[in-house]
Formats: sequence, structure tokens, C-alpha cells
Amino acid sequence: MSEERLIKKYANRRLYDAAQSRHITIDDIRNMVIAGTRVKVIEDKTNEDITRLVLLQVIADQEQFGRPILSTSLLESMIRFYGNSMQGYFSSYLEKSVETFIRQQEVMQAQLNRTMSPNNGAPNPLAELARQNLELWAKMQETLLATFAPPRDPGRDTPTNNTKSKKGDQAPESDADES
Repeated sequence: MSEERLIKKYANRRLYDAAQSRHITIDDIRNMVIAGTRVKVIEDKTNEDITRLVLLQVIADQEQFGRPILSTSLLESMIRFYGNSMQGYFSSYLEKSVETFIRQQEVMQAQLNRTMSPNNGAPNPLAELARQNLELWAKMQETLLATFAPPRDPGRDTPTNNTKSKKGDQAPESDADES
């Protein structure tokens, strides 16, 4: 992660990014977090750290206007843990669960990248499988064409005759198609 970015929140509820010398929105903070930037939000007059409150606002906005991650049932369960003797344990459990999930995603991505990339001249297993599937598909098409296509007249196999169809070669329309 990058270094921490200081954001000030003014009494008029506007957020100010000191590093960029400009006012920003909650969505800008969301984009910073997604990009891996750590943010620290402080109240301008009191210098109180309100980072958690702003990050909760980012989550609330995503839950309301985006695709929610937190179900109503999960939110209710989380509320029940506040003030409970298990609150500290639950907080630690959630944090470790998310860290584990992120590590697993990174491992899966690395494995996928290794599988998809060439291995020092060795054939790529997925590319080889795709090549074999294409060969099988081509053979199946040839077999189907040989089975269902009318026999070819070698004297009539010219580029102009092959591309044009004759009315006599088409199957007659049935009455069932018209209903």
C-alpha cells in the first residue's frame, strides 16, 4: 500500500485532499481505497480522527446504491455483537476472515497466471487443451458435412458453381412451417 493520504473534513461537510489541493467526494475516497491508498480523515477544527466514520459512509453508499455485500441478516447479527462480550472476538474474526479471503484470491490469481503464461518454452496446458478441442471440433464438422452433404460432382466443383445454390437443391417448405 502507498503512504497515508491526509483528508480534512470541514464544518460545511466538505472533504479536502491536502496532497492534491482540491475538494473531493466520498466517491473519490472510495477510488483511493480501491487503488490501495491509505486515507486518514480528520475533523478540521478538532483534529479528531474520523477515518472510520467516513469509511463506513463509503460502505453505506455502496450498500445503498451499488451491489450490496452485507445482507440484512448479517447486518442484524453484527448489531447484536455490539456491547456483547464476544464483540472483540467477532471483530478479530471478521478481520482475519477478510485477510484470509484476500490471500486466497491472490494465490488463485497467481496460479491462474502461471497456468495461462508460457513456461519457458513448455507448452501451456490450457492452450494445448484448446488446440485439441479445436481439432476435435473440425473433425466433427468434417464428419457431419460428409454425412449430410450431397455427394459432390467433381466436374461442377468450380468456385462460381459452389457458391450459388439452386432452387432444386433446397428442401421443399412444409405446411407446418407456415402456421
